[in-house]
Amino acid sequence: MTTKRFIAGAVCPRCNEMDKIRAWRDDEAEKQYRECVACGYEDEQSTVVQAQPQEIATRVNQPHSSAPEGDAAVINFVPNPGATKH
Repeated sequence: MTTKRFIAGAVCPRCNEMDKIRAWRDDEAEKQYRECVACGYEDEQSTVVQAQPQEIATRVNQPHSSAPEGDAAVINFVPNPGATKH
C-alpha cells in the first residue's frame, strides 16, 4: 500500500490553497505523484535521473589556442601643465 503524505507549506498551483497537496512515489513505475485534495489537481514526475545536455562549443567557452598577438608597450600619462582646474 502506498503512503500518501501531505507536504507542509506547499501551495497548489491551480487553486492556491496551502497545505492541501499530498505526494507519493511509485518505485515500480519510477514516478512521483502529487495531488490537491481541495480542487483535484494532479501531476506526475519521473524519478529517473537524466543526463545533462552537452554545452554547445562556441568561441566564448573554448580556451585560447595561442597567446594574443601584439607587442607590449608602456604608456605614461603626464598631467597637462597648463590646466588650472583642480
